[in-house]
Amino acid sequence: MENEHNNLQPVFMQAETVLAVTDVAASIAYWHEVLGFPAKWTWGTPPVHGGVSWQGVGVQFSLQPELAAASRGNSIWIRVKHIEALYAMHRQRNVEIVSSLANQPWGLRDYTVRELNGYYITFATPVTEREKNHAVLSPSVRIIARKPSKEEYRSLQTSVGWTASPDDHKVEQVLAAALHAVVAEDAQSGETIGCALLLGDDQTFYYVKDVMVRKDWQGKRVGTALMQGITGWLENSAAHNALVGLYTGEGLEIFYRQFGFAQAFGMIRFTPSPPPEQ
Repeated sequence: MENEHNNLQPVFMQAETVLAVTDVAASIAYWHEVLGFPAKWTWGTPPVHGGVSWQGVGVQFSLQPELAAASRGNSIWIRVKHIEALYAMHRQRNVEIVSSLANQPWGLRDYTVRELNGYYITFATPVTEREKNHAVLSPSVRIIARKPSKEEYRSLQTSVGWTASPDDHKVEQVLAAALHAVVAEDAQSGETIGCALLLGDDQTFYYVKDVMVRKDWQGKRVGTALMQGITGWLENSAAHNALVGLYTGEGLEIFYRQFGFAQAFGMIRFTPSPPPEQ
């Protein structure tokens, strides 16, 4: 047990800027009502500390008048998706924009505002990420709306390093549960090189599952094309205002963000393992 504990590595979950301000309540009101951050909280009456958040981004405010006077002009950099929509909202709300939205030579598209306390906030998105969706999939790959066969599903599991289920009935149940699925095929050989499944109740919740691309085809936009097939079906055929979720490994968040997914708080558990055979 001690060795297991010593082998654990730290996992960073969140980082938040703490701004020194002269008025916590006014700062929170500005970031909430003008900059648009939906969640807010305070501590103390009147508040001496508090904060706002928007999805994975949080900013805290601390009542420190002397430090606030010395800190005016400091800056924060915030990465966002759909930056044009945020920029339009800030212009409509008469935010003080000191640098207009523009592509920068270092590969970012950004703009900068000066908020209530004199801090500069730069909102940015990588130009390359904005252009990813416009890249063309190789003509040697075709995306087809169908479920993979048991054999194709197992082969893909093995290729990506997952433990393939040896039980035909379990694999059949997994595939039967999918409301929609897409596969990627090598147009020349006809082999299945990737798949993605979509589960759910088809009313209030959908779940993207088993997005797999064969090892030798990874890095060639096959996964992007599979997700475009899934999100295209969601946009055209899914119930309105339904929640769409997925679980992903660490480091893949950026890939799924380009399809409109955002990090959210959640909890998971696993059912018990079967008892050992006697």
